[in-house]
Amino acid sequence: MATIGSFDGFQPVSLKQEEEDQPSENDHLSTKEGNSGKDPGSRRISRQQSITEATLYPNPYRQPYVSRKYFATRPGAIETAVEDLKGHIAQTSGETVQGFWLLTEIDHWNNEKEKILLLTDKTLLICKYDFIMLSCVQVQQVPLNAICRICLGKFAFPGMSLDKRPGDGLRIFWGSTEGWSLLSRWNPWSTEVPYATFTEHPMKQTSEKFLEICKLSEFTSKLVPAIENAHKNSAGSGSGKELVVLTQPILIETYTGLMSFIGNRNKLGYSLARGSIGF
Repeated sequence: MATIGSFDGFQPVSLKQEEEDQPSENDHLSTKEGNSGKDPGSRRISRQQSITEATLYPNPYRQPYVSRKYFATRPGAIETAVEDLKGHIAQTSGETVQGFWLLTEIDHWNNEKEKILLLTDKTLLICKYDFIMLSCVQVQQVPLNAICRICLGKFAFPGMSLDKRPGDGLRIFWGSTEGWSLLSRWNPWSTEVPYATFTEHPMKQTSEKFLEICKLSEFTSKLVPAIENAHKNSAGSGSGKELVVLTQPILIETYTGLMSFIGNRNKLGYSLARGSIGF
């Protein structure tokens, strides 16, 4: 009886030799690269160029979906809001609106609030508008001849503050902070704050239209001459006020900032689509 080792049908083969005879995965890759006529360096450069192009030129189809979360950017929303407010101003005071802007107000507790600002010859109107229900919720009227100081600069916080924000802002004063009571200072819902602080709306880059009405510099360039004209017209009354424009850090005195941290991260101060809630 023949053994397996002496049977002619079976030939012992070394595993090492078999591995050497079979082409490796790297050989396949090198063969493909050789056939394509490209070296690894050129492929690496082309990949880096594609990444750079994706960074410089982001997907244009994603931006509209992001902006639609904000009801203010939806077609016709800002136009409807401005027409409503213009009609209200014409009925109540008879003044004509010279310009409007969509900005973010930052209160003394560092909470963000979406606001529409309208400028007439005599008044600055700070409006809280509900873009979901298309209705005005609150209007604060500030006489231009009462504005005494404007500060432009970067935001500053106490050293121990937990919720700091970058960027530039604008603060408008129409009264002195010396007579501001401690109770009002520590009340997050106080309406006795003698100033208002603004920064640019997050949807400034959505379109050319929003770039114009959400830009802080555009608002400042119209506000300062309007205030100066209002002071000149009221000079005969003996007020003797002059507008002071300063470039300095804008201090927001929040030390813990837990409430603003939660609210600002979730954009609670904006008319925003927040998705469906279900079980």
